[in-house]
Amino acid sequence: MKKILVLGVGNVLWADEGFGVRAVEALHAAYRFDERVTLMEGGTQGLGLYPYLMVASHVLVFDAIDFHLPPATLKVLRDAEVPVHCSTKVSPHQTTLSEVLAHAYLLGAEPEKITVIGVQPEVLDDFGGSLREGVKKRIPEAVALAVKELAGWGALAERREDGELVPPLNAQALTLETYENERPSETTACRVGDVRVLSMRK
Repeated sequence: MKKILVLGVGNVLWADEGFGVRAVEALHAAYRFDERVTLMEGGTQGLGLYPYLMVASHVLVFDAIDFHLPPATLKVLRDAEVPVHCSTKVSPHQTTLSEVLAHAYLLGAEPEKITVIGVQPEVLDDFGGSLREGVKKRIPEAVALAVKELAGWGALAERREDGELVPPLNAQALTLETYENERPSETTACRVGDVRVLSMRK
């Protein structure tokens, strides 16, 4: 029986770097799947994801990837298009994801199918920031692409009912709504470098 893993990877504290996590959260909030499908907020665990990937026959990954395209552009990579060994870093955590895949291939535990749904980030170096609006607006399209891809693998999505209580994939404090509503403002917590510290370097 197929065992499908849907991963959202990235760091929600670094603006558009959090796209993958936000996308898998949105998929989880909107749809339910049968027991063959596991949705996971993979964060920046890197090799810590290996035990989950090695037992999956099909893997779908949401990620923010630098394709050198206009900001907020979505791109889908499948199977051989997904780099296992790559000298060019196209994602802030691609190396670790590639290492996980490389381990799987070396041990003969590679997935039968792998798909990456990536977005071209607009801003990454904004610690404590959230998704830029252009990138955030692509989440519904990324979710729709995932639903279609999963259906092609035989995993049909069932839309959740309005008002259905859905346990979050992430810690409640890190969910998109809580994070954006409760994080300090830029004036309260400078996200590009505290001038009081930077002035000491003169």
